[in-house]
Amino acid sequence: MEVDVDVVVVGAGIIGATCAAELAGAGTRVAVLEREQAPAMGSTGRSAAGVRVQFGEPTNVALSLASIEVYRTFPERHGIDVGYRPVGYLLLVPETDWAGHLGGVEIQQAMGAPVEVLDIGEARRRFVDLDPAGLAGATFGSIDGVVDPHMVTQAQLDLARERGASVHVRHEVVEVARSGADWLLTATAPGVGQGSERKVIRAGAVVNAAGCWSGALGRLAGLEVPVTPSRRTIWMTAPRPGRATSPLVVDLGSGVYFRSEGQRLLFGRSNPAEAPGFTTGIDWDFLEPTYEAAAARFPWFADEALDQAACWFGYYELTPDHNAVLGANPEAHGWYDACGFSGHGVQHAPAVGRAIREEIVDGRSHTIDIDPLRLSRFAAGTRRDERHII
Repeated sequence: MEVDVDVVVVGAGIIGATCAAELAGAGTRVAVLEREQAPAMGSTGRSAAGVRVQFGEPTNVALSLASIEVYRTFPERHGIDVGYRPVGYLLLVPETDWAGHLGGVEIQQAMGAPVEVLDIGEARRRFVDLDPAGLAGATFGSIDGVVDPHMVTQAQLDLARERGASVHVRHEVVEVARSGADWLLTATAPGVGQGSERKVIRAGAVVNAAGCWSGALGRLAGLEVPVTPSRRTIWMTAPRPGRATSPLVVDLGSGVYFRSEGQRLLFGRSNPAEAPGFTTGIDWDFLEPTYEAAAARFPWFADEALDQAACWFGYYELTPDHNAVLGANPEAHGWYDACGFSGHGVQHAPAVGRAIREEIVDGRSHTIDIDPLRLSRFAAGTRRDERHII
């Protein structure tokens, strides 16, 4: 069976969904292929759901500003509340990183982002009790906050369908080939009974939005897309009635972060000793070091009880410089990458969808300059590492 479309989007996470909605809205025939049984079952649905403008690279700030505005206005434009809540991000900065961090704040403020610089005393009075040892100051982004990634993804896919796109779950791409100017993607799909069938999708363009599997998808096409998975665990405390709403607080020195989730605290920390890869399961061995690091900065954290049944794990899709790979692939005409977000996919999805639509329909992204995020930066030696990583 062969299906002909203008663009095939591989991946029905938040990035693929927004790309599909934007492209279908521009009049292109779009098919979305998703290997899982439902959308948003990869990194999207297992994220901490945060959105922030507090990045060090101007392109990331621009992507966040544009995306947060889409989330903020989604109810009035589409009649759907996608869960945007500006609870804020409070970043606690050690003395050794203060000068570099303030350089990022200058970029953010120059671009119109409402980011405040606070002394530690003010941060304690306004937001959270903490041990100030080793901290130089803090910054707070008032439009930073959270969204509901599942709701965003579903809303974007609904928009894509309304605009004529088709969405195919349980379709895993197993072969990628060229046929003249077109791409041929072979996917295994559910068949009659317990079997499966092979479906071929012919398209003039491919959007690689496969998240942690983007590198593997690229290899099927003979392309090197430098994206690797890295496990992240998110822990959840037991409910505590009357808990006040907390911003997402990050102790940049230790990497511990937390925010309120109803009566609970959601918290996490990346394990620097763990090698990249598809390591499975919750990282229980790293729980005690995380609790110790949290209690060292926030002494009251030692009294928080854990709800093991409410914890989960997922994957970051990492690149060497912790920045996304966006835009037309220089090695293959008609191949577009939208991957490698290193934990920023939920934050940047709406702006990325627009950028990919402009790349394909208009020939180049023009609303936001994505040149610093193009794949060619690695070969050209022009990459710039994103400092503000959580």
